[in-house]
Amino acid sequence: MKIQSVRGMNDIGIEDSPLWRYIESHAKKVFDAYGFVELRTPVLESTALFKRGVGEATDIVEKEMYTFEDRNGESLSLRPEGTAATVRAVLENSWLRANPVLKLFYIAPMFRHERPQKGRYRQFYQLGVEMFGPAGARADIEVLALQYLLFNNLGLQDVELRLSSVGCETCRPEYKKMLVEILTPQKDHLCEDCQRRLETNPMRILDCKVEGCKKIAKNLPAMVDHLCEICEPHFNEVRDGLVALEIPFKVDPSIVRGLDYYNRTAFEFVCTSEKLGAQATISGGGRYDKLVEDLGGPATPAVGFAAGIERLTILLEEVKDKLKTYVDICFINADEAGKVKTLQLCQMLRSRGIRAEMDLDNKSFKAQMKRANKLEARYVMILGQSEIDNNVAILKNMETGEQEDILLTQIEQELKDRFPKSVNFKL
Repeated sequence: MKIQSVRGMNDIGIEDSPLWRYIESHAKKVFDAYGFVELRTPVLESTALFKRGVGEATDIVEKEMYTFEDRNGESLSLRPEGTAATVRAVLENSWLRANPVLKLFYIAPMFRHERPQKGRYRQFYQLGVEMFGPAGARADIEVLALQYLLFNNLGLQDVELRLSSVGCETCRPEYKKMLVEILTPQKDHLCEDCQRRLETNPMRILDCKVEGCKKIAKNLPAMVDHLCEICEPHFNEVRDGLVALEIPFKVDPSIVRGLDYYNRTAFEFVCTSEKLGAQATISGGGRYDKLVEDLGGPATPAVGFAAGIERLTILLEEVKDKLKTYVDICFINADEAGKVKTLQLCQMLRSRGIRAEMDLDNKSFKAQMKRANKLEARYVMILGQSEIDNNVAILKNMETGEQEDILLTQIEQELKDRFPKSVNFKL
């Protein structure tokens, strides 16, 4: 019986990987420009980390985590998101001591046991950043500006920033109490999940996708209108900063995020077209000033975001054909005589970062030329006994069909001149 991949966990095949590399390379350039350093954490963490960090009452912890006991009886979980694991790594390695402002990014797989659908899978990839230290609104603005620049650089269209504030431990309890008072008489009209949320976290009702709950939520008071004397100026400064940077946004009180650790600024970049279907959110995040302390560290303000790479690939589908990789030169062995020389030349070019190919299977001349065409090689170089006897190699431009003789004594320098070394390439 043929063994297949696990449902909801997909291969990133040869047709898709150039687009993934395109997204990741753009992301790394932007992260580098903003001073973020890469972090890689294990895919397995203690289940307790997510219960404490993400929140026991969240859908992620209650319904979606892949959790099991190892042979020692310890409960482990595949990471469902990146922030809690990042905080754990920061505390375990004591990085905050030497870094009053710590900026980290990750590009990594996450795991959630959800119903697979377009843009949502059980193993999915996120790119994200986490900034530790600054408490002011300028850090929030920087994280938002980073995303805006990244999405622009990728060439995304129909993207909108939706901004909100979920308050803090001073103003949020009073607001939650107000929601419970308003919603309790309407409890029977809420979906099953929201009836439970009314007891555990009534603010999550604001972003419920069930139509009946959405109608009720539309008439609820907004958290942004009930912020305390610290949260309100913070939110105003974020908005003013976005205006100064000419980053368009829309205040959306329904943005509360699905994780318990957020406070103050919360946001999502969403797709306004129909390309993503129901999964319109491209990236999301916000401020989480208490999470480091909740996980056993010193009180440390923090802000971050994560974006789904699969959703970015859907939005950038039309870019895929433009990213087709090509071969710079393909070496053709006319016979046995040219094999050693082509081996040497191919290695020389590859050491300079040039895409060079050669025959590996003693194929016929015709088969080698056919492969060069399939690889869409820009040039082919033909070398055999006849060429060696005449002290030349034939270089053919595959686009124009023009060919020229290159003296064997000059061949290495000619190829170096024609194919300049790739920038920053080291073998």
